[in-house]
Amino acid sequence: MESARTQAGPAASTGDGNSLRGMVLMALAMLMIPAIDVFAKLLGQTMSPGQVVWFRFFVQSLLITPIIIYLGEWRVPSDTLKVQIARGVLIAAATLFFFAALNYLSIASAIAIFFIEPMILTILSVIFLGETIRFRRIFAILAGFIGALIVIRPSFAAVGLPALLPLATAVCFAFYVMLTRTLTGRVNPFQMQWMVGLSALTIMSLALVLGEVSGIGVFQASLPEGIEIAWVFSLGLIATVGHLMLVLAVREAATSLLAPFQYLEIIGATVFGYLVFDNIPDMETVFGVMIIVSSGLYLFHRETVNARREND
Repeated sequence: MESARTQAGPAASTGDGNSLRGMVLMALAMLMIPAIDVFAKLLGQTMSPGQVVWFRFFVQSLLITPIIIYLGEWRVPSDTLKVQIARGVLIAAATLFFFAALNYLSIASAIAIFFIEPMILTILSVIFLGETIRFRRIFAILAGFIGALIVIRPSFAAVGLPALLPLATAVCFAFYVMLTRTLTGRVNPFQMQWMVGLSALTIMSLALVLGEVSGIGVFQASLPEGIEIAWVFSLGLIATVGHLMLVLAVREAATSLLAPFQYLEIIGATVFGYLVFDNIPDMETVFGVMIIVSSGLYLFHRETVNARREND
């Protein structure tokens, strides 16, 4: 459940070598990141989604804080503080919705539905950023929604409303990306990930306290036992390494060049889902994914074309 678009920061692409390194890093990250969802799904068998999210950001914060101290990037510009905290709240909500969805859906199906996010982001950019949307982009958005519905329909018939949780993730993530764009070039990408982790950890800590007091099941607190301790550490370690790989990828190559590689995540999710949970996507899901991916790639293509026109 990650995207090249979330790692804001100026791309430092200065040649084909840099771009190639960026693409390799992005491809490796996208193939590895679905393992986060594997451990989240395993932990979700005995832990509440809120507790799993808390551990995910706790381990990330624990691992990335020494890097921030070493880089001297722990001083947060005061004019970006509110936006950075808001990003943490949004990513915590997005992660919570997605981890909850994994209790009901296969990893591949959940990620496929989530990948409607580029279409939602395009709509939000029109509403909040005043961007112009033309007929071809409208057609791509509609096609993407149709693809999502194809994937959702059998899942909705099987599990009901929880099949819509990845859609809630996509909405939160789209707002998260919008806020990220406002920080481009103003904040070090490593600091951005550090602040996201701390903010998400803080909001999830408050949520767990509320869950204990009020008895809200989704926020019930618990400690890992036995093999769960290894799963918790693996969850946070892969999330941290994956995020750092994305940061490094964007520093090497342009986001528009890297963005299509995010669809490798579906391949990784399918492989992990089969190996760990014996999940095999049905033909409806495969067909829906093909439509979503095609629509998303077309939107990326149009963004690239428009960016070139603006720079000419």
